[in-house]
Amino acid sequence: MERNDLPDWLVEMDRPCRYYTRTGSTNSEASTWVLTGAPDGAIVLTDEQTAGRGRLGRTWLAEPGSSLLFSVILRPALAPEMLGRVPLLGAVALAECLEGLGLAARIKWPNDVQIEGRKVSGILAEAVWQGDRLSGVVLGIGVNVRRTALSQAQAQALGAITIEEALGQAPDRGRLLRDLLDRLDGWLPRAGDAALLAAWRSRAGMLGRPVTVQQGEHTLTGIAQDIDEQGALLVCDAQGTLHRLLAGDVSLRENGLA
Repeated sequence: MERNDLPDWLVEMDRPCRYYTRTGSTNSEASTWVLTGAPDGAIVLTDEQTAGRGRLGRTWLAEPGSSLLFSVILRPALAPEMLGRVPLLGAVALAECLEGLGLAARIKWPNDVQIEGRKVSGILAEAVWQGDRLSGVVLGIGVNVRRTALSQAQAQALGAITIEEALGQAPDRGRLLRDLLDRLDGWLPRAGDAALLAAWRSRAGMLGRPVTVQQGEHTLTGIAQDIDEQGALLVCDAQGTLHRLLAGDVSLRENGLA
């Protein structure tokens, strides 16, 4: 783990920031910082992660300097049971950034952002507790920016894409970061509003369509009906039973229900 002064592409950063050329996980670093008094809105950023975490315990790795890898420390005015909205907020903010670049962004529940049906970003929100008191929420975001973020084999195996591949050029990471943080700041006071869910729904590609949801050894098939107020996915199976899901891998089933 190595911490340095901010690089040139971050010189305009106007909020508390800890930058590492290389670290295990920005979420881990940010969680530790929360417990030692990190200010709201502070970020932890790196050029390379060696133990980045995705949802369901997966790792998130990228070639040095090829991706935007950061965690932002938030203290949203949300009840603990509503914290499932935080990753939705991150996905909407990033989708807006991509749309600002001229790209059509879609969101796969709960928090993968896609371009052309392929994953360009993963998001992981983790609550940080001190006993029974919520100290803050760490929102980790990883965005595939440059072509070198993915080998051809990785892109095919993971169904992933980079912004450079989709756009024809790589955006400036510093500018992308500032735009994304500005949009996060704009949405944060509205995290409890219906507008956030509406913005998420307008970009969700699976609602109203047949899906398969994998939860460990359990597989559920049905129609993705909606998300609820807490961000849970509602899936109606072939027997008409409505299932409320807090986690799982969702994939579209183009041939309908089994």
